[in-house]
Amino acid sequence: MCQYVTGFRLTRFFITFVKMNANAVKTRPLFWFYILVAYVLVQFIWWSYLMVDLNNEIYHLKTELNLLKGDSLDDVVMKGNELNEKLHKRWMMIFGEGFVFIGVLVAGIFQVRKTFKREAELALQQQNFLLSVTHELKSPIASAKLQLQTLQRHELSREKQKEIIADAINDTERLNNLVENILLAAKIENSVFVLHKEKHNLSEYLTEGMNQTMRAFNYKQKVVLAIEPDIYMSIDKTTFPSIVLNLFENAVKYSPAESTITVGLKKQDRKIILFVSDEGGGIPEKEKQFIFQKFYRVGNEEIRKTKGTGLGLYIVDYLVKQHEGVITVKNNSKGGTVFEIVFSEVS
Repeated sequence: MCQYVTGFRLTRFFITFVKMNANAVKTRPLFWFYILVAYVLVQFIWWSYLMVDLNNEIYHLKTELNLLKGDSLDDVVMKGNELNEKLHKRWMMIFGEGFVFIGVLVAGIFQVRKTFKREAELALQQQNFLLSVTHELKSPIASAKLQLQTLQRHELSREKQKEIIADAINDTERLNNLVENILLAAKIENSVFVLHKEKHNLSEYLTEGMNQTMRAFNYKQKVVLAIEPDIYMSIDKTTFPSIVLNLFENAVKYSPAESTITVGLKKQDRKIILFVSDEGGGIPEKEKQFIFQKFYRVGNEEIRKTKGTGLGLYIVDYLVKQHEGVITVKNNSKGGTVFEIVFSEVS
């Protein structure tokens, strides 16, 4: 009976130990890989030593055998030189194959480590995305629900009702934009995304779209539209607004109140240039190469105050490329950031 109790306690201790260390093992997958690599290296060095030692032993045994045969001294010296030459060739073969093996192993280590690191970063970004999207989905739903409950339970003035309804519509629009971004990212990821481009007056289309966006957005910045008239371009009317909307939303999120956000469109050197500039905190140089990656956001989602899912700029970059454009990130001379998109003009 005592043995069963002891066995049960050991089993329970083992299970507890595994649970306690499970997270540590998951967060350190490279540790076990390095253990395996170290074991392979030790075994390789050991077997190489055994092969060299075995060849030396064979060389000495053959030399002794030649002496026991009673051959003349000249024959023994000649055979000894031949054995010595063979021995050196075998050493060179062992060392040459060893260096090749070490080279391949080191290259493999760096490649696997790079893959592990990339997968770990992607997993962290996906985790941050899940945290942020959960908040982004719940927040407008909870807000709209509260506003509707307020209308249902209280007798309010007509003006107050209009204000609450407008706020509910804004929350619904915010939720709709988030869902659209998620669906769009899923289509891009699954390669089922097709553009249907037609030539439009981009100036009028952009002005109208921005006026609608500004009416729907709750922003505290000054917005300037610097749009040259009568600029035509082939666009997909369904997806092109996502480019401007995501860039404008990004500028609103990261710009202080009373600062200026400029949305511009112009022709220059037979190119069509669309830009959105803000006077926010800017983007660090080391981060600029990553901001168009899916799920990428600076910092930890649990402590970040700004809203977002890390999909906006990823979608913008994809749609710009589909419209045969190039997007660049520049520093604003007044502080902040300028997203500039250059499209080739098609006659």
